[in-house]
Amino acid sequence: MFTQRAIRRLDSSRSISDAQIELMLNAASKAPNGGNTQPGRFLVIRDRALIKGFGKLYHKAWWAKRRDEMGWTGWGDIPADLVYRLAAKFADEAGDAPLVILAFSVNCGAANSIFPGVQNLLLAARAMGIGSVLTTLHAEVLDDLYSLFSIPDDAIFHCCLPLGYPRGNFGLTPRMPTAQTTHWNKWDSSSTWK
Repeated sequence: MFTQRAIRRLDSSRSISDAQIELMLNAASKAPNGGNTQPGRFLVIRDRALIKGFGKLYHKAWWAKRRDEMGWTGWGDIPADLVYRLAAKFADEAGDAPLVILAFSVNCGAANSIFPGVQNLLLAARAMGIGSVLTTLHAEVLDDLYSLFSIPDDAIFHCCLPLGYPRGNFGLTPRMPTAQTTHWNKWDSSSTWK
């Protein structure tokens, strides 16, 4: 938990085994969910051509989000902010991920019953040295996503998890101190620690 972070630089030359995938999904299945209804469904994508197709959709979705949020239409619009440049580079490379898992719910399952399982999956991946970045898609590409992967209309898409061994290492997880993000009893009261 203390070394997990978004990994956008995935090594396309290293594969993830069926046993590793099964372990991650078993971890996901153990997470709490509303009323134990177990609405989470995961679509595992290993086929190279399908991952390339996903990569094209992801690229289109990434730029559609930036267009809608910031008016960006290309690399020249991105400020020197390293985070956005890394994310844009990942949008260019998403089709090279060794593995992609898409998270859905069925039977009207809410996101709060899916994301604990997603976090378990991410933690299991990290424990095996596998990196990932939890990301979403723009509504503009969802019809194409459902068509490409033969997803039934009643499955609700929640997020994408491109996975792979990192190119490089996991590095630090810089976060604000919890003393700055925690309030005690009332919003204007500080935590008991510094």
